[in-house]
Amino acid sequence: MATGGSRAVRENAGAIEQVATAPVATPLDYWRLLKPNVMQLVVFTGAVGLYLAPGGVHPLLAFVAVLAIALGAGACAAINNAYDADIDRRMHRTRGRPTATGRIAPAEALGTGIALGLIAVMLMGLALNWLAAGLLAFTMLFYVGVYTLLLKRRTPQNIVVGGVAGALPPVIGWAAVTGELALLPLLLFLIVFLWTPPHFWSLALYRNDDYRRVGVPMLPVVAGRPTTLRHIFVYAVAVSLVALLPAAIGGAGWLYASIALAAGGMFTFTAWRLLRTDSDRLAVRCFRVSILYLFLIFLGLVVDYAVLRAFGI
Repeated sequence: MATGGSRAVRENAGAIEQVATAPVATPLDYWRLLKPNVMQLVVFTGAVGLYLAPGGVHPLLAFVAVLAIALGAGACAAINNAYDADIDRRMHRTRGRPTATGRIAPAEALGTGIALGLIAVMLMGLALNWLAAGLLAFTMLFYVGVYTLLLKRRTPQNIVVGGVAGALPPVIGWAAVTGELALLPLLLFLIVFLWTPPHFWSLALYRNDDYRRVGVPMLPVVAGRPTTLRHIFVYAVAVSLVALLPAAIGGAGWLYASIALAAGGMFTFTAWRLLRTDSDRLAVRCFRVSILYLFLIFLGLVVDYAVLRAFGI
């Protein structure tokens, strides 16, 4: 009995020591769990869709709508972190994530994501309308169910199809104001949808070893760099052309068209340089230029609309 009691004491002491030395999550860890860098673009495009929508909405309701979109994006990120903890800890780019380091358990990240997602949908539905809430719910379910669980580890088209989720925020923002869909927000959806593959494939080019190591079939891993370079260039041309359509249908004016032309030229030229001279340095540049491009396109819409309203030109 004494020996058994001593063994139990030692086991309990070891368990207590293990708990005491386990990493402790900080508020910053929970913030990182929500992938704030990704959330910024999602919130920005959603807010632009809301701003462009006719009729307008009370500033408090506009804030609530943007908050719901941000919470939805954070929910997706938390669930993605929970599911990908096993590969995140083996990739240089992601090994510092709180679920990869063990500071937040995958089960805890999953619970956080589900809770945030439910809050986001209910907030959007009760404060604005249920079309916007339904679109937000569909976006989250698509990102988690189709992209994260079904496509990411199975096909190089993961980013192409999964881009549907990332492209919907401007449509959600528009619907939050109007309660309906229209051609302009659908064009904004198409712009983000076509922008997503060259953006992420540029990242995948210089993080190719990471994806190969963990078996994620990104396009450079499966098809090789030359094929990826051609795809990036074709998509850059396509999104630059599609970005002119808001002006062509009268949804934006000459100021936006000028910005879209300049930004498209910049993005296309960078993708062409990457195609001609393949290097990780140019891949990094193309990745960063792609972020600047999307920002300029949506900022151009805001500036164009603001000038149009202010001066009627």
